[in-house]
Amino acid sequence: MKILTKIFLFILLVLGNIDLAGQTAGSHKIDFDSQEEMYGFFGFRQDGSILISGHRGGRERGFPENSIEAMEDVLKYMPAFFEIDPRLTKDSVIVLLHDNALDRTTTGHGKLSDFTYAELQDIRLRDHMGNPTECKIPTLEEVIVWSKGKTVINLDKKDVPMHMIAELIAKHKAERHVMLTVHTGAQARYYYDRSPNIMLSVFSRNESEFHDISISGVPWKNMIAYVGPTINENNIAIVAQWNDRGVRCMVSFSPTHDKLTDISARKKNYIQELELKPDIVESDYPTEVWFCIPEH
Repeated sequence: MKILTKIFLFILLVLGNIDLAGQTAGSHKIDFDSQEEMYGFFGFRQDGSILISGHRGGRERGFPENSIEAMEDVLKYMPAFFEIDPRLTKDSVIVLLHDNALDRTTTGHGKLSDFTYAELQDIRLRDHMGNPTECKIPTLEEVIVWSKGKTVINLDKKDVPMHMIAELIAKHKAERHVMLTVHTGAQARYYYDRSPNIMLSVFSRNESEFHDISISGVPWKNMIAYVGPTINENNIAIVAQWNDRGVRCMVSFSPTHDKLTDISARKKNYIQELELKPDIVESDYPTEVWFCIPEH
């Protein structure tokens, strides 16, 4: 009976017909009183715990990706951190948008870099079904301010110069609620030299990438490691090396299971994938993954 109830709740949640236990936005938080507490939260534990990251801020239940509104909605149901995508406008304002063009995710058309921030004000975001919403394209600064005391935002590497990201983090003293994705050891070292407490999500999908990061001189406690879409024979040795150093490893369902349009098929694949015991899961549908974890 308990299993049937859980399945029913899952389906209703996906359809957007319930607000679990009357929870409101912000009722689940990831917030740290110290940098060491942040390191401890993201550090590897041998307790089987799994952290969830909303890819592009999540794209569930009619909310657009890379929006504050989508992240607030996820936080109604679960604690989560969020990967988001900073890009530059024509007048060098950092906003959130995954693509370099407006067409897929907004009511606008053309390259983002051809628009000033002022020219974006009449444009609205679309949800993942293509429906226009009332949500506007947010600035990264707005999201950094919003995230404090609520969650951690993980900034992907797009077209924004690294010095601009480093300056914005320093301006808001945001090391406890901002994480940075880096693809190379040199990028990791750049941010660490300017912000020695910063958490980094490092690419480590093979031995070459693992070696490049490991010689950067960035402390292990400052990292989580992205190892690919799954844990298999190609990366399991890398996962073990990271775990031995106290580092959690992250997989992303975005290029695989998240692309399934059938809800039940997604759930089946999520459950099978979770049996491989990833430390962190990144997904377009964070609440769906959350409710596939047995203790939830």
